[in-house]
Amino acid sequence: MGNFERYLTLWVGLAIVAGVALGSQFPALFSALAGMEIARVNLVMALLIWAMIFPMMVQIDFSAARQVHRRPQGLALTLVINWLVKPFTMAALGCLFFRVLFAGWVDPQSAGEYIAGMILLGVAPCTAMVFVWSHLSKGDPNYTLVQVSLNDIVMIFAFAPITALLLGVSDIQVPWQILLLSVLLYVVLPLVAGIVTRHRLEERGGRALVESFLHKIKHWSILGLLCTVVLLFGFQAQTILGQPQTILLIAIPLLIQTYGIFAITYLAARRLRLPHNVAAPAGMIGTSNFFELAVAVAISLFGLHSGAALATVVGVLVEVPVMLSLVYFANRTRHWFESEASDLVTGEQK
Repeated sequence: MGNFERYLTLWVGLAIVAGVALGSQFPALFSALAGMEIARVNLVMALLIWAMIFPMMVQIDFSAARQVHRRPQGLALTLVINWLVKPFTMAALGCLFFRVLFAGWVDPQSAGEYIAGMILLGVAPCTAMVFVWSHLSKGDPNYTLVQVSLNDIVMIFAFAPITALLLGVSDIQVPWQILLLSVLLYVVLPLVAGIVTRHRLEERGGRALVESFLHKIKHWSILGLLCTVVLLFGFQAQTILGQPQTILLIAIPLLIQTYGIFAITYLAARRLRLPHNVAAPAGMIGTSNFFELAVAVAISLFGLHSGAALATVVGVLVEVPVMLSLVYFANRTRHWFESEASDLVTGEQK
């Protein structure tokens, strides 16, 4: 991980400050940008979201999913945590804090939007940054690739139904057509574009050309993220300046969810007697979020100025320092697990 990625929390923090400052000084500019939309899809934000997502999708090699039979326990754990546990605990925590514990500090409409943003984070498992966390915790790169690839396949079919279910249970009514459009724009189409691009690059120059291409475009992903943060906090500037405690209120349940899900996954992996190079990435995948998708869907469903969009951006701010702390913890507890003697996908000896 380069210095730029290593200090991502700092850059996100600076982007937040810049967004609030610009939004308060140039509200007309941000209003004009907010009005550039078609079918409730903001064109500026869509461009930035694609800049974030496309490099990640090119990284995914779905041919690796053919090797899932080599070690099914780790894959089963990842799928159970990401699709049967994490979305529902996130929704439960959101309702607990914003419907009960924080009810006196947040109006009902804003509370509903914050819960919606948390749900969107909980239903979107990480697809790209998890490779960084896996590398830092000495995870098996091939197995991590299979885990992420399988999650992406499931996400295409499960994201919209689970999101709609949880939003409905939380008494937040959203149109199905907008949700499905968001999945099409921000998951299916970038995924297809990434697969086609990777296939053509491999045909022309093999894996070396793919790596060269990714090296050239990787900074676009972070640049898109930072520009998105500037815009989102610019749109939210008046709310943030008027209610600075909102960021803290949103961060509290997100922190509890993040550390709680990691603890559940990590301890379950130990109980299943998985080696550390599978257990650590499983915990990272279950903990981290595909916040690019969550931000995009929040904007499409609730608008650029919504509390849902703000909640997803707070998720970005919280995630990086938390994940680095979990990488440190995972490395310090390596002795809790069996040592790995071989690559669990290829079977090659270490």
